[in-house]
Amino acid sequence: MKIIIPGGTGQVGGILRRSLAARGDDVVVLSRRPEQLEPGVRHVVWDGRTLGPWAAELDGADAVVNLAGRTVSCRYTDANLRQMMSSRVDSTRVVGEAIARAERPPATWLQMSTATIYADAGARPDDRPHDEAGGIIGGEEPDVPLYWEYSVRIARRWEETQAMAHTPATRKVSLRTAMVMTPDRGGVFDYLSWMARLGLGGAVAGGRQYVSWVHGDDFVRAAEFLLARADLDGPVIVAAPDPVEQRDLMRSLRTAWGRPFALPATRLMAEVGAFALRTDTELLLKSRRVVPGRLLDAGFTFAHPTWHDAARDLVQRARGERRRGAPAAA
Repeated sequence: MKIIIPGGTGQVGGILRRSLAARGDDVVVLSRRPEQLEPGVRHVVWDGRTLGPWAAELDGADAVVNLAGRTVSCRYTDANLRQMMSSRVDSTRVVGEAIARAERPPATWLQMSTATIYADAGARPDDRPHDEAGGIIGGEEPDVPLYWEYSVRIARRWEETQAMAHTPATRKVSLRTAMVMTPDRGGVFDYLSWMARLGLGGAVAGGRQYVSWVHGDDFVRAAEFLLARADLDGPVIVAAPDPVEQRDLMRSLRTAWGRPFALPATRLMAEVGAFALRTDTELLLKSRRVVPGRLLDAGFTFAHPTWHDAARDLVQRARGERRRGAPAAA
């Protein structure tokens, strides 16, 4: 297959493009800065906002997997939130325009989205996880912080932009993705591992808030599964079927690193720590509890369905990469 990956130079894009190239696909990455990528992967420059020569790559391609968007690992200032919104909406809009103008449009458009679109699990009265059939879209929970509501607004605009694109010959799937865990340096697993190894990875604000996650291997496998399944479209949750409370997530991670002790943190301590690390407390405090109903119903099986085993696998890989001197979690 010929597969175009806008935003394919990031952490998630890296694991996906390498896997697709390894299986023999013709992979084209679109990003703002030209880079030398792996053999079998071509790099084409775009600005993520306007049509240009890059659009010709979509004509005759089999699929587009759009991962473009500003990282959420930052302070949720007004300026950063606006950039999160514009980078996602503009890139999705222009991908839709390129598909609409193609003489031979791609058959499939997988569009990155986020499980953050769902309401805080602590505000759900029936104590059930969210899935595609019965999940409650967030933003209207009692006392929801304004910037949490804005995160949901970003997710909704992101998906609406894809849905509004006039691409009748192209199947559209929005990937409501949980935190993708890989051993690569700079990702969420690297950050959590750093906390665990320093003895800081205890319960935050009691630790009862849920964390939904997916192993990087399973994210790639799910994307490949959805590329092949022409009968699936619309929103699909990409998350392991084992969301865990934050205190249990960190306990398993500490066990995998051989660090049995950790200090708990109050909400105020979490806010101070997030400020120092130039990130935001939403990533620590919002309860995200989603399960992949449609993937499971379609017969997808997870290689890493439980967090305890996934944590051990990721730590083992991180240690191996460290011994080899590669850029992974130290």
